[in-house]
Amino acid sequence: MSLFKLQNKTIQPIKESSFDLEKDLQKIVEENIEKIFGLKFISSEFIIHGLRIDTLAYDPETQSFVIIEYKRDRSQSVVDQGFAYLSLLLNNPDSFILEYAKKTNIPIQDIKLDQSQSRIMFLASSFNMHQQTAINFKDIPIELWEVKKYEEGILEFDQLKSPDASASIMNVTKNKTIEAVSREVKKYTIDDHFKKGWEDSKEIYEVLSDRILELDSRIQEKFNKYFIGFKIGFYNICAINTRKSKLNISLVRVDKNDLKDPDKKVKDIPWRKLAWGKQCRIEITSKDEIDSAIFLIKQVYARFYKL
Repeated sequence: MSLFKLQNKTIQPIKESSFDLEKDLQKIVEENIEKIFGLKFISSEFIIHGLRIDTLAYDPETQSFVIIEYKRDRSQSVVDQGFAYLSLLLNNPDSFILEYAKKTNIPIQDIKLDQSQSRIMFLASSFNMHQQTAINFKDIPIELWEVKKYEEGILEFDQLKSPDASASIMNVTKNKTIEAVSREVKKYTIDDHFKKGWEDSKEIYEVLSDRILELDSRIQEKFNKYFIGFKIGFYNICAINTRKSKLNISLVRVDKNDLKDPDKKVKDIPWRKLAWGKQCRIEITSKDEIDSAIFLIKQVYARFYKL
């Protein structure tokens, strides 16, 4: 991708530069991890059983640990290294929880952990084609992020995705570590949110999701254990809980009084205990109600995200 800046009605290319050291990228990420990824920083260079984790973080939304590694060797397998670190995490949860408690001063009994949503992120200026195709599975908990540095202090973080990822890694591997991790760590997909016999609500969802994604090219559809989120960056615009014949849609960071609601569909949710802050909900049971839902979702989008 080429970047340009507009200057006196003409465009000038923005030149790409490089990090002097990989440590420079690590420092930037660790000091700005909440703004970049919505994560809580825990520890740098965390060593356990002889393995050194570059950056250890925690995802408050999924209540799981995230391991971040900065790739220096373009020939190294991200799959082997990724599953080795995830295996380390799964087999030593107490050590990770203790590190979290020590670095954040949060009592151990107050730390909530869902191991099934653990993941590893690799950051590098680029990844070779072998590394990219190696994660082309629907259920692999490994993310590749290319980080570009440009003049004038501009940084770009771009997650590489495979649009045709449909196969399961469990069907092609005989690696015991990968098999063991895959049994405990799950990367959720749309199929996990619609049970057999839920075809009616899935049809509603498919139309609604297309309409939401049309609002802005930055919006991403994210599947986790409990809901489907539609995000710009790490903030949800809305979150959807699926049911057999309906969808429950949570509108995030707003309450009933913040929205124009001519159809009187919005219901308040007691929000003070929720990590997202203010929140309200609507329910739709047919495609005829999608226009009404989009009208409300657009208001949230315009309030926080519209350029």
